[in-house]
Order: sequence, then C-alpha cells, then structure tokens
Amino acid sequence: MKPKIGISAFTILLFLLPGFLPPKKSIPDLGIVAPLEQDSLIYAAGFRMLGESVGRILSPSLTEKQFQQNLARIQKAKCKVVLCNIFFPGSIKIAGPAVDENRVLGYAHTVFLRAKEAGIHLIVLGSGGARRIPDGYDAIKAKDDFVQLCRKLAILAAKYGISIALESLQSAETNFLTTLKSAAEVVRMVDQANFKLNADIFHMMREGESPQSIVDAADVLVYCEIAEQQMRSLPGVQGDDFKPWLRALRKTKYKGHIFIEGNTSDPGNDMPLSFKYLTRQLEEVYAE
Repeated sequence: MKPKIGISAFTILLFLLPGFLPPKKSIPDLGIVAPLEQDSLIYAAGFRMLGESVGRILSPSLTEKQFQQNLARIQKAKCKVVLCNIFFPGSIKIAGPAVDENRVLGYAHTVFLRAKEAGIHLIVLGSGGARRIPDGYDAIKAKDDFVQLCRKLAILAAKYGISIALESLQSAETNFLTTLKSAAEVVRMVDQANFKLNADIFHMMREGESPQSIVDAADVLVYCEIAEQQMRSLPGVQGDDFKPWLRALRKTKYKGHIFIEGNTSDPGNDMPLSFKYLTRQLEEVYAE
C-alpha cells in the first residue's frame, strides 16, 4: 500500500513544481487626497482613487452652477473621486456650547445630497476647528452632546447612502478627540452602521499613539490615512518606516483603502515616489 500524502506535504510538492507560484496576499488599495485639478498627475503616479474636500466640491456655499461644473469634472476624471474630507468649516460648530443643530443638519443635508449625486459615498469627519471646545468646558458633556449630534448626522446620511468616518486629530489642530481610542469610543456610542472610524496614522504618530490602537479599534475601522510624521510629507520623501502600522492593519484583516494625505511642493516627483514607496512597504508586510 502506498503511503498517503497529507495536505501539507502535497502543498510543499506544489511549491517545488516548475512555474508554480503561491497566491499573493492582496494589499489595501492606495488613494491620495489631492485637488481634482491634479487628476492626470495622480493617475500617472499610479493612483486610481483620489479624495477631495467638501469645501471645494460639495459645500452649500457653492452655487448650483459651480456644483454642476464640479460634477462634470468628476465624471471626466481618470481617477475615481471616492471621498471628501473637511466636512464642516470652522465657522459651523459641531461640539461645545455654541452648536446650532438646525444649522449643522441643514448644511449636512446639502452635502449628503450633493455627495450622492456625485457618486461619493464617504465623508471624513475631522473638522478640528468646528469641533474645538472652549478651554475648561465640560469634556464629558461635550462628548455626550457630540454623540447625539453624530447619531443624527449618521441617520441623515443613511438616507442618501452616505457613510461618515470620524477622524481623531492631533492636539495641535483641536482639543477634542485627539486619540484614535477616544474617537473609537464615540463611534461605538453613536452605534450606527454608516458611522465608523478613520485611523489617520500621521495624527497617531504626532500624538505618540501606538499601532496597537488600530488593532483595538478593528471593530469600527473602515478607512485609513497616512503621511510622514515630521513635515506631513508624502510617504517616501523623508523615508518614514510605516511597517509597524501596516502590520497592525494586516492583523485586523483590514479591508478598506489607505489614502495618503500630506503636503508636497513637488507633486510631479513626490506622488509617484510615494505610490511606489508605500506599495513596497505594504508588499513587504503582507509577504511576512
């Protein structure tokens, strides 16, 4: 009787066959937050997705004619406009004692309506100025009130098929929700299927927050942004090692996109450099 070959042994034999290659583990898709005017440059760099801002693309302050012009540009773009960030301007408070709920929801209604028409399904809620609270203000009350407002925003967004990703920001930009852990707590309290979390690795590094926070927030994480720590430069310009953070994402079996959100004075050079650099680090991590 011939001995049976176990599954593991059979797999080893396959690896030895000429021309056989094991299946590659898929890595998260990369996008970049940049002006729509740079679409061709972004596409040439290797990206197929871009993120814009609410103010430039969807804001109620834009006339209908301006919005329709934006729609035409979006439809002609080589890259897909997947999301918009900077949801609220600093003049519209969303946390603290000066919140005008009717104004907030009215503004959001137009944003969601226009986002749906533009085929944009994700709005990132950072808005550091809008959510800054007065020094000494009751942080617990601010959090409870913010949760209630965010729940109403999520319910309104759901009517248009829009999701919201709450972003923790560094303390240099706001004094409310400055860690991924605290933002994740708010997301869980809001408890709406379309209200989830954005892990911005740049802000986490600035605040000294560990990659473990990504793992701990895996249950609510849907989106990720990244840039280098010192100058908020595009990955690869200074050569930051993001692999500890990427390993955390891999550990959570993260299925979302990773968007670069940084500064550059030389996009023609920095964008392709960044795409290749971050892709290489992702491939190294996912091959481990």
